Amino acid sequence: MTSRARQEYRYEKLTWPEINDAIEMGKVCVVPCGSVEQHGPHLPLDVDIVCPQGIAFGAGREIPEKILILPPVWYGYTGHVMDFPGTINTHYETFIHQVLDITQSLAYHGFKKIILLNGHGSNMPNLDLAARRTNLETDAECVLVAWWNLLTVDKEFLPHWRQSKFPGGCAHACELETSLYLYLDEAHVHKDKIKNGTISFNEDNSPFNYVDLFGQGAATIISWTSSYSESGVLGEPELATAEKGRQVYEEAVKQLVRFVMYFKDRPCDLRRDRHRQPPTMPMPWNQRPVR
Repeated sequence: MTSRARQEYRYEKLTWPEINDAIEMGKVCVVPCGSVEQHGPHLPLDVDIVCPQGIAFGAGREIPEKILILPPVWYGYTGHVMDFPGTINTHYETFIHQVLDITQSLAYHGFKKIILLNGHGSNMPNLDLAARRTNLETDAECVLVAWWNLLTVDKEFLPHWRQSKFPGGCAHACELETSLYLYLDEAHVHKDKIKNGTISFNEDNSPFNYVDLFGQGAATIISWTSSYSESGVLGEPELATAEKGRQVYEEAVKQLVRFVMYFKDRPCDLRRDRHRQPPTMPMPWNQRPVR
């Protein structure tokens, strides 16, 4: 077994014999998933890639012998944002199939633990389905993690970190995303254009219809972004700083490392057939066999 397989955390930098080594080591594969999407006048279109990939690379540097970071899935489900120039949309079925193609390929080669590390909110239902299908249709285990949800593991972190209002202060191109981007790639932030943006339906103060990265109403209506935002900024980026971004980065990396350590050696959940009489036909979907 080569030492490079232990030291290299970037999937695409390994050779095929080194991939065999990584499989034998039981490395956890992390697939950053994001979008090319508007983030207001002050942030570039690549926010939803830079953030999860930056966190993934941070974890890779901490535990390279246990983790492999794949090239990111750049294009996500962003149809609702197409009124803002620059946004690139992938049809939801295309997106799900692309991610499933990746996870099935990894499972076929022998990687049995896969994390989809998401950076774009509207990818969540589609990635959830891709992860579920991976678990049902392959012999690998796949889990979806939004990078911002890593900040909720330690219940003390966000209350001490967050200054913006809830709901709405942390939603999109906001206090949180702007802070992390300032830390990861400050040179590409247009600081002179940072300005808070409102989410019009949040102003209704309805317990049913509001949105924030860390919670939403019981019946929130998600429609065209241009219908509830003038600038494409949803939240309070004026509160963002690079120092706050450093704190977010370190916390997210720490929790991702913790999860990888737990997930790597966790026994796989086993399917058990409960039929009294064996079914007389094959299951009409591609399913993981009963063990």
